[in-house]
Amino acid sequence: MTTQRPPVRSGLDVLMADPARLLGGLRVGLITNHTGRDSSGTPAAQLLARAPQVRLTALFAPEHGFRGLLDDRLADDVDADTGLTIHSLYGQTLEPTPDMLDGLDALVFDIQDIGARFYTYISTLSYAMGAAGRAGLRVYVLDRPNPIGGMAVEGPVLEPELKSFVGPHEIALRHGMTVGELAGMFRACFGVACDLTVVPMEGWRRSMYYEDTGLPWIPPSPAMPSVDAGICYPGVCLLEPTNVSVGRGTPSPFEQLGAPWMDGEALAEYLNAAGLPAVRFEAVRFTPADGARHYPGVECGGVRVRVSDRDAFESVRTGLHVVCAIRQLWPDRLELPADRVDRLCGLRAVREAIEAGQPAAEIEPLLATGMASFRCQRSAHLLYADP
Repeated sequence: MTTQRPPVRSGLDVLMADPARLLGGLRVGLITNHTGRDSSGTPAAQLLARAPQVRLTALFAPEHGFRGLLDDRLADDVDADTGLTIHSLYGQTLEPTPDMLDGLDALVFDIQDIGARFYTYISTLSYAMGAAGRAGLRVYVLDRPNPIGGMAVEGPVLEPELKSFVGPHEIALRHGMTVGELAGMFRACFGVACDLTVVPMEGWRRSMYYEDTGLPWIPPSPAMPSVDAGICYPGVCLLEPTNVSVGRGTPSPFEQLGAPWMDGEALAEYLNAAGLPAVRFEAVRFTPADGARHYPGVECGGVRVRVSDRDAFESVRTGLHVVCAIRQLWPDRLELPADRVDRLCGLRAVREAIEAGQPAAEIEPLLATGMASFRCQRSAHLLYADP
């Protein structure tokens, strides 16, 4: 019986057809986690460890760790399968140090992203590229799909003064790019100098969502169990720094939100009256599990986000309306920590307008800030065709 090959081959699948062609004779450090697997489910670390002529020498792990299970700062570890040290890039340092890179010829990056500027795997990519460039190492990025599609792009673009680990460069909040495309943009537009090679996917088109690829879905972080959560994430995550639960500690993070002081019926009615495209809001009650960031073990009222058409749904615009609605209905309850909200949103003026009580419709034009320039830059680094 033959097994049908998935319609999309990841950069790892493409590389492993002939790993020695690019990596032969090189001492390699691999930046990866549990999502770095080929289409049969074999981890990249195991594949490179036994690849002929490739000398896998070190491993590096991003936020959430090598196995993708943790939500705290990480210490170095040892991989039981290969016996190699796993250097944490989400602990005492956020980028590979010269000591970590000593004895290496190249870094290989293979991690599944989610498609939003503040998802920190792309920050790890940028920081590692810069460190490799300074050390004279080559960088190979094994490309993977943008799971929430490569067509939709939503702003605002990050203000330079707000750059941080949750916003490494001046890109749109929902960028619509793959990690390979971003790597090329980081090098060309933002001065992240290194000897870069992107290993493209085969068969991926910009119109695809992850389910269209035929590749197995592996939650890239503990609170990203599904593509549906990823679709809502760029907008609903704007509430992450506030005192509103975004559903962490429930089966549907980022698809529902609430707080003990919130009336879900009132919020759903307010938001549905806005007539946002391809989305409805339903009143819900949920209780985050012990260990959740907000209200563990406390019942919350709130809303469930029901997306009817992914192509028409505007995640960031919807998230703005949600925040503004909560501000309008409970002005004395919603907390908006300025620094953290600004770094996630990327534009101070948005948070200032929300605090001033402006309606969402009046704030929406701010989401276009910087987008014309970003779209122009972006177009020069796209590796895959439109549908």
